[in-house]
Amino acid sequence: MTRWNQGRATVDALIARGSLERVPASREAAEAEIARARTHVASARQLLGSDPEGAYTLAYDGARRALAAVLQNQGLRATSRGGHIAVYEAVLAQLDPPLGPLLRPFNRMRIRRNEVAYRSSEAPSVTAADVTADVAKVEDLIGVAEKTIPNMSRY
Repeated sequence: MTRWNQGRATVDALIARGSLERVPASREAAEAEIARARTHVASARQLLGSDPEGAYTLAYDGARRALAAVLQNQGLRATSRGGHIAVYEAVLAQLDPPLGPLLRPFNRMRIRRNEVAYRSSEAPSVTAADVTADVAKVEDLIGVAEKTIPNMSRY
């Protein structure tokens, strides 16, 4: 498999500033993350009527796990310094173009999830319709991860 070069400068910068770190590359661990992401989506669907905020958090975590799986497969992981935004930046740099339209909803969801988790009094509450709309975006992200992982080499 050839070395993956798209987004290399961004990923190298994230490593240099301590937002990402190298870990053992593992296709098995990546696939396990994808399975967890799918479980979170299924749970979010079950909870959306009774606990939309909890469902949204689960859906978002499914999206995060899907993107983290792409990095795990390459031997990369976000540090506590880099957090969820580093996962997004690294995957976006490597896959956009052409997959930006499928990846970009993650950042909006990350911001919304933070409003839910660390609620400001001005934040509107999450509805079942919000969860339903974004669960479809999470499923798209999981699909991107599933299709990308077999084709990406170790970083």
